[in-house]
Amino acid sequence: MSSREIYANQWLRLREDDIEYADGTRGQYTVVEKDDFALVIPYADGGFWLVQQYRYPVGRREWEFPQGSWSAGRTGTGVDLAAAELREETGFHASTFAQLGRLYVAFGYSQQSYDVFLATGLSTGDTDREHTEADMVHAWFAEDDVRDMIRRGTFMDSHSVAALALFDLRRRPE
Repeated sequence: MSSREIYANQWLRLREDDIEYADGTRGQYTVVEKDDFALVIPYADGGFWLVQQYRYPVGRREWEFPQGSWSAGRTGTGVDLAAAELREETGFHASTFAQLGRLYVAFGYSQQSYDVFLATGLSTGDTDREHTEADMVHAWFAEDDVRDMIRRGTFMDSHSVAALALFDLRRRPE
């Protein structure tokens, strides 16, 4: 019925909508608008390359797959974004990118989604991290170790765990 912006900065927009539900009752819905992003699963030698950085909202360092969105003024395809994030955060270049799927972050309050790419045929290079990623490190983990980290609660990034499920579905025989 109507919509108004409550807050906006370079990373997100918060809006409040007056809505009418299917049964005719009225209500209010708050929506977080954020840019879509790419998540990359760098796979080599039976394991994954993960990145770790300090995540301010939870107050600790966390492991995850490389992921991110375009910085202001840059655009390209999903594969272009996946390649850029992989290179920036790990220094790796991949000879092959395979899109595994597209997922919503939290469709109960946001339209944001992300594409999941499997990166293989990795070759090393220099990282090109943004200033906000200055404390980032990357390391290789065997597949079983990553799954153990999930079980132990030391690999908690929901986007990465969901991406791993897409990876598993891709390898599963039909």
